[in-house]
Amino acid sequence: MSQRDDFSHENASGDTLSRDKLFSQPLADIAGFTFDDKVVEVFPDMIRRSVPGYETIVAMTGALAERYAVTGSRCYDLGCSLGASTLAMRNNIGKRDCTIIAIDNSPAMAERCQQVVAAHAPATTLTHPASVDIRIGDVRDIEINNASMVVMNFTLQFIPLPDRLALLENIYRGLLPGGVLVLSEKIAFSDTHLNALMIDLHHAFKRANGYSELEVSQKRSALENVLTPETLDTHRERLRDVGFSEVDVWFQCFNFASLLAIK
Repeated sequence: MSQRDDFSHENASGDTLSRDKLFSQPLADIAGFTFDDKVVEVFPDMIRRSVPGYETIVAMTGALAERYAVTGSRCYDLGCSLGASTLAMRNNIGKRDCTIIAIDNSPAMAERCQQVVAAHAPATTLTHPASVDIRIGDVRDIEINNASMVVMNFTLQFIPLPDRLALLENIYRGLLPGGVLVLSEKIAFSDTHLNALMIDLHHAFKRANGYSELEVSQKRSALENVLTPETLDTHRERLRDVGFSEVDVWFQCFNFASLLAIK
């Protein structure tokens, strides 16, 4: 993987993105990680260099929307950040008259998401392009209904453990028969040796993408007690407990995975 010393790069669409340098200098006090204005400014670069397979997951989220989105239904992007999954769904739904509801609890994220989505207007050839409704709010409070697809890409891991089951129950109730949930998460492993290995491989991935040992260490400290990963077995069992008939992993790289759950 190539490394760059400048402070910006271009994404696939040609947009110039700010380089993530948030943890490049020693910090006397490392606060818990929050999705504030500083994170929003560098988020595309941060997630591209931090989450292996992220771009593949987003692209395939669009492919799944092409397959599962139903005319007249809703598609939800819970924890939408800057709208990458929202745009992937909209671009692949085509002429089906669907509404995409994108929600994030960070006002800075939701505001920038609004700008990003507006800047990527659908083709004028589409007679009924999917509309996008961007909201600021807690994903635990939103009522899911008439949904053919729900996406939670790296969102559940930030929800307190006692609240995760109720959130998934809400999603299941709001899905139409045959509807799908895409759940992407950083995961833990029951075997301590394997868990340590996957963490080391993830850190190697970040170093290969230009992060220093200091950045890796300080970012990990900031996420401690903020992001709580669980094992794949835990995710599978809980999804089946709420009622999903089919549950399995469709993507995994190191300690990052995405599951597909079908009602």
